[in-house]
Amino acid sequence: MAPEIELYAPVKAFLEGQGYDVKGEVGRCDVVATRADAPPVIVELKRGFSLGLVLQGVDRLTVTDHVYLAVGTRPKRVGDVRKLCRRVGLGLLVVAGGRIEVLLDPLPYQPRKSARRAALLLGEHARRIGDPNRGGSTRVPIVTAYRQEALRCAALLDAGGPMTLAALRAAGDNPNAAKIMQDDVYGWFQRVARGTYALSPAGRAGLERFGAPKAAR
Repeated sequence: MAPEIELYAPVKAFLEGQGYDVKGEVGRCDVVATRADAPPVIVELKRGFSLGLVLQGVDRLTVTDHVYLAVGTRPKRVGDVRKLCRRVGLGLLVVAGGRIEVLLDPLPYQPRKSARRAALLLGEHARRIGDPNRGGSTRVPIVTAYRQEALRCAALLDAGGPMTLAALRAAGDNPNAAKIMQDDVYGWFQRVARGTYALSPAGRAGLERFGAPKAAR
């Protein structure tokens, strides 16, 4: 990873090749480039991508809309880094071996909303009963609406023994009982006859781990 000062010469040459007059360390900015009456271009140099670099770039946006972040190594999760820079209107350059790779030019960005993702999010929120998960949890299974439905089915089978799909749908307010039994995502159920299912040992373990489900609202 090149020291920041070693990034300056390639960035300067890159901008001068586009007709800019380039100077370093102007008004707290690492690189300032001007060209005729065009808005100035500011470039902030860092060895690697960081939140601090983004904050620097955002501060420079109060001067000009043409702000680049230049780093000496290609960022990890480069797709997410590009998305972040695009979201705040920053450009992104990678300087390696004296060459410049333009990953992103600074442009105003208005993200397109995904109606499908919004519908999935709101549907999951509406179907989930209570608040079974702590926000910020990691490395623990999340109790989704689907898992809650599976737990309701498991509790019915644990209490009453094998049941038909029709009985499961009616007794537990589980309209998706057939899909849950047939897909058996968690290995909690076993088919004992046509259209009839029982709880597996894994299902009993699941009930012990997650507890009896709350009643549907």
